[in-house]
Amino acid sequence: MLNSKTRWMIAESDQKKIEELEKELKIPSLVAKLLLNRDLEDVEEARAFLFDSGESFHDPFLFNDMEKAVGRIREAVHNQERILVFGDYDADGVSSTSVMMTVLRDIGAQVEFYIPNRFSEGYGPNEPAFRRAKDEGFNLIITVDTGISAVHEGQVAKELNIDLIITDHHEPGPVLPEAHSIIHPKIEGSQYPFEELAGVGVAFKLAHALYGELPVHLLDLAAIGTIADLVPLRGENRVLAKRGIAKLRTTERKGIKALCKVANAKQHEMTEESIGFMIAPRINAVGRLGDADPAVDLMLTEDDEEAKALAEEIDSLNKERQAIVNTMTQEAIEMVEKEFPLEENSVLVIGKEGWNSGVVGIVASRLVDKFYRPTIVLSFDNGKGIAKGSARSIAGFDLFKSLSKCRDILPHFGGHPMAAGMTLDFGHVEELRSRLNEIASDELNEEDFIPVTVLDAAVKMEEITIESIEKLGLLAPFGMQNPKPKWVIDNVSIDHYKKIGSNQNHLKVVLGDEVNKLDGVGFGLGELADHITPFTEASIIGELSINEWNNRKKPQIFLHDIKIDQWQLFDVRGIKQVGKWEKQVPEENKYVFCFHPSTLEKLDMRDREDILLVEDAETLRDVQTDGASIVFLDMPVSREQVKAIVGRGNPHRIYAHFFQDEDHFFSTMPTRDHFKWYYAFLSKRGSFDLNKNGNDLAKYKGWSKETIDFMSQVFFELKFVTIVNGFISLNPVKTKKDLSESLAYQKKQQQYELENELLYSSYNELKAWFDERMKESVTFEEEVEAWT
Repeated sequence: MLNSKTRWMIAESDQKKIEELEKELKIPSLVAKLLLNRDLEDVEEARAFLFDSGESFHDPFLFNDMEKAVGRIREAVHNQERILVFGDYDADGVSSTSVMMTVLRDIGAQVEFYIPNRFSEGYGPNEPAFRRAKDEGFNLIITVDTGISAVHEGQVAKELNIDLIITDHHEPGPVLPEAHSIIHPKIEGSQYPFEELAGVGVAFKLAHALYGELPVHLLDLAAIGTIADLVPLRGENRVLAKRGIAKLRTTERKGIKALCKVANAKQHEMTEESIGFMIAPRINAVGRLGDADPAVDLMLTEDDEEAKALAEEIDSLNKERQAIVNTMTQEAIEMVEKEFPLEENSVLVIGKEGWNSGVVGIVASRLVDKFYRPTIVLSFDNGKGIAKGSARSIAGFDLFKSLSKCRDILPHFGGHPMAAGMTLDFGHVEELRSRLNEIASDELNEEDFIPVTVLDAAVKMEEITIESIEKLGLLAPFGMQNPKPKWVIDNVSIDHYKKIGSNQNHLKVVLGDEVNKLDGVGFGLGELADHITPFTEASIIGELSINEWNNRKKPQIFLHDIKIDQWQLFDVRGIKQVGKWEKQVPEENKYVFCFHPSTLEKLDMRDREDILLVEDAETLRDVQTDGASIVFLDMPVSREQVKAIVGRGNPHRIYAHFFQDEDHFFSTMPTRDHFKWYYAFLSKRGSFDLNKNGNDLAKYKGWSKETIDFMSQVFFELKFVTIVNGFISLNPVKTKKDLSESLAYQKKQQQYELENELLYSSYNELKAWFDERMKESVTFEEEVEAWT
């Protein structure tokens, strides 16, 4: 057996609805299953989702204060008032700022932007920044991707006689800031039909209203912020992302082209993954390490040389950010392993002086990936006596709810069930750790600490075709509430498997049979090759794709995990160095059986305390092999010994080594003709000196000396001969007995048959042999009787 690394949660769909969608939309079953899992069971709704029919942009003037905001901005442009765009330092904020700067410049505004410094000012509008803006002559401030919580700053703006227009998408609190106008899809009384816009989406809607027509040229910026901010890619967000990605593939925006070049992203092949893993991290890196202004400058520049210089600067910052994250992550892992053992910490709360507070959230995510515990990573400022950090959670543990129970020691925190940010006094860190662990001990059980993989559906091999995989692209772009599909293929044969890569750390498999075959690659899963056996059936999960090479297309799957439910036989016969394969045997519930003391001497394993030397049935009284990994180090003496071990339970794995010093099979099991010739030879000689001439006789006949000694012993037991001081001679009184009446003959025959079954059988024959033994469950009393 091979346990999966995560818990698999597989969505189930109504087969009738699958068939209905297939028929009405003329789509493969794979696509129909995904639509149902995205709650798109209505045919027309599903049609609109797949083919963009009926999907369009809503009227921007459906926002409550849109007319007021547009009127005030046009007034400012007409009067040549100075306008300040106040943004945020992440990719959504940078994109929002760039959108607003572009539209205001296009309509003739005198405009500048301001993004607060994460470290010196923190998130969102602040009073000193507003006062500086007034001193510099700004009478109108437009926030983008921020501001809905700036109640105090709204009062400051009113006091300074600054008109404040807020555009934001974050959750509004019970009290809204005083502002000239608020453009927000979630405020009470909003008439706007879509609530899930990112900050850049709201800014895009204001731009739409100011232009008087859809600003197609801003769709590239809108796509970056929408995808980077992980908002649900449904409704208007889906339209923004889909059309924005198409725009990105052809954009002439110099900054984006330069950023694609340094990121080695092929602009004409841009996807949501390009944005999420190559573009957005670089934009975010700027604000994580310092001022975010260069990122906005990059988006707005119209100069090739400036674009190149800024892109290289940003790429360098991203590399610096990666190095910082890697160092902090390694330090954090060592801290957990040395100071906060998982057995005692259901929630990890760790921190250190000097850790960069701009990347603690990334480090927390990495620790969750490694340890699968709710995690808080803090940066300590001993001078100010505070700790500032970010938290990430796991399924089943509501982080925001749990932190809310600690409000008395958390003066500043916010977030949602899976992520949060906070600031607290340094002296309260231990108290926070203690309380959260107490909460977790009440709410989480052992299973909760096994990671979960959510799967879209089970798929059959015959459903996996080039056409069906290509049709999956109709659901792109993938993201929140429309994740990239993961599939499970149950009970599929693993036809071939091997480790690949320069470090042999990747896995390549071929799944299926002669009719349906599927190539699979598992990056970082190379070690699984040591836990897969030939001719086995497995359940596998992963992402389907198309491999194109030399103009030939083949379906393939990127493996994420493998599970094997039946017991496995690992054939390690003939591998003389035990250490080469034994390290692959799971240590938990492991039994190593040895049947001959001499084996331990010959294999230099005398000092191994974990090896069970099987001397009689009593040795096995307390052995429970159900679910165990069993190693047969050497050859058992009889079938009964094997049955006594495997028949008492259902082992998950058997490692068959069967070391033996003497090769009984190739030393020949004498036939009746052998015995007949030897008897006739003794009749002619009368007597024969085995010690002196036994070797010569064996050499003459092409036998082994052991064969001569064995036949002599059989004749002696049957009373055909007497043996005195090495001289063998026939007894004068002839008796009629069959060779099988000799105990030596019986034992040799058993050894011969057992070796033939265990040592010289094929893999399939050996597995079938063990299957038979496992069916023969016996009681301990029966074992003792059989043994003796």
